[in-house]
Amino acid sequence: MRPRLVLSVALAAALACSGEEASDAQAALAKRGEQVYLNNCTACHARDPRQPGPIGPPVASASLALLEAKMLRNEYPPGYTPQRDTQAMIPLVHLEPELPALAAYLAAEAQ
Repeated sequence: MRPRLVLSVALAAALACSGEEASDAQAALAKRGEQVYLNNCTACHARDPRQPGPIGPPVASASLALLEAKMLRNEYPPGYTPQRDTQAMIPLVHLEPELPALAAYLAAEAQ
């Protein structure tokens, strides 16, 4: 993981340990992730991340490791089996600081 991403994940984990404040912080993180998703992902993935999009598969519950691998390097994490066998997605490295927020949103949408 890249240092900035590690710091973001560590901060999110630390906040998760402080009770109600953590749930408020997690909700705010997921809300920011929703905006990242709507602004950057819905051209290929469905507006509802639980549904298949016109080009991309459903992405609700995508892990931070998957997002980092796919969005930064257009790879898959070791042992991951892709839902679709395409190389249509391009790296979106400018979103690296937003990956924890995006992961929080996609995790919330999977529930």
